[in-house]
Amino acid sequence: MTSRITEGVFFSAPADLPRGRHELSRDKVLSAQRERLMIATTELMAESGYQGVAVRRIAKRAKVSPAAFYECFPDKDACVFAAYGRFIEVLLNRIRDVLPTASFAWDHRTIAVVVDGYLSALNADPVVARAFQVEMDTVGRRARVQRRAALVGMAQALKSERERSPGNPRAPLSAYVGAVYAIRQLASDALDEPEEGSVTDLSAEAGVWIAAMLSSAQDGT
Repeated sequence: MTSRITEGVFFSAPADLPRGRHELSRDKVLSAQRERLMIATTELMAESGYQGVAVRRIAKRAKVSPAAFYECFPDKDACVFAAYGRFIEVLLNRIRDVLPTASFAWDHRTIAVVVDGYLSALNADPVVARAFQVEMDTVGRRARVQRRAALVGMAQALKSERERSPGNPRAPLSAYVGAVYAIRQLASDALDEPEEGSVTDLSAEAGVWIAAMLSSAQDGT
């Protein structure tokens, strides 16, 4: 079955380039081709994993020549990690968008809203989510390093926002990192076994145990 991204969530397919002579700048042409190539790479990874992705398959899927691919990326991995970087960027922005604009108590309902912002982004484009939440785990150390940096950054943002209010209890960064890692793994499992339930079904339950985890951490228990 052919996997297709959901337009406008993580990627937006550019309009077809005009044939023959045109007035588009080289930068605009390369930008459009890069987007097409990242989309093609993501769809192929979702279908057949990292090992199923090859430059010629990417180029064919994106409807560009292999020569055009190498004008945009030096190799397959450069394209994979550019697409992965986009995925992380959009996810972090979605988290920031649902963070509070004023200080308030972070109870389990509030935490559930924040978790839902993350999970809803994954649910909005299951193809991209599968490619980078599930299949990316097989790519190797570079992917693990980039993933860790993104998850720790997410944990740091949550800790900073929660502690903006003097009334909110403090907890070590490790507690937030643990919560983020746990949610990430649960989401990956849900994406890998979709018949077990929707990714977004995790939000309310996660709000309860994350609140308990942070409370326990601040009590030192």
